[in-house]
Amino acid sequence: MKNWVLLGLILLVSGRIAAQTEDKKDSLKTGKSTTIVLDSAALAQADTLKNVKKKWMPVPKTATRLAFIPGAGQLYNRDYWKAPIVYLAFGGGLYTYYLNTIKYRDFLGAYERFYILDKNDPKYGQRNPDLADDDTVRVRVRNLLNTSSEYRDITHSQAVRQKNYWRRNRGFAIIVTGLIYTLSIIEANVAAHLKTFDLSDDLTLNVSPKLNQPMMREPTPGVRMVFNFK
Repeated sequence: MKNWVLLGLILLVSGRIAAQTEDKKDSLKTGKSTTIVLDSAALAQADTLKNVKKKWMPVPKTATRLAFIPGAGQLYNRDYWKAPIVYLAFGGGLYTYYLNTIKYRDFLGAYERFYILDKNDPKYGQRNPDLADDDTVRVRVRNLLNTSSEYRDITHSQAVRQKNYWRRNRGFAIIVTGLIYTLSIIEANVAAHLKTFDLSDDLTLNVSPKLNQPMMREPTPGVRMVFNFK
């Protein structure tokens, strides 16, 4: 009888030991770290966001300030093809002013010869009595490229007309050059503003009917337009 009791105790203890061993194995199996599987599309999108560079946007105030130097505002806006146009227009205006100044000085010198310009003479500023209206004076006239010159005999009236003609042309050249300079500044400012506008495909216009109109007490049919900026 004692042997049976002893055998039962041995079997009971061995069963508990085996159960504890199995529990430890199960706990080790369940304690393993779980692997998180990420979506391939999410990973691809993350890589794309890293590679995409931020789009450069000009600052209108900076473009306007740089435009005070002819062509610098266009270069800042990265409109490189506009800079040569500004240089040619502005340079052409200044060169036209220079050429008209040459002609004006030539005929101005001929016009002054008909007057007494000696400040010590009491008749300073009056017509030279030695030269009548029909008399001529020789004037050196340079060509527009200032590479050669010719001499002409002109009367007082011709000297007045030519002097006034080239002076008007010189003044007109100054005005045109000033307008070109001003327009180049305005163009740089406007171009910088336009580059900051969203012109992508995300701009949408939704047109739908609408019954309730503002300032209307009763339902009134109408159309509603909605712009979406994303």
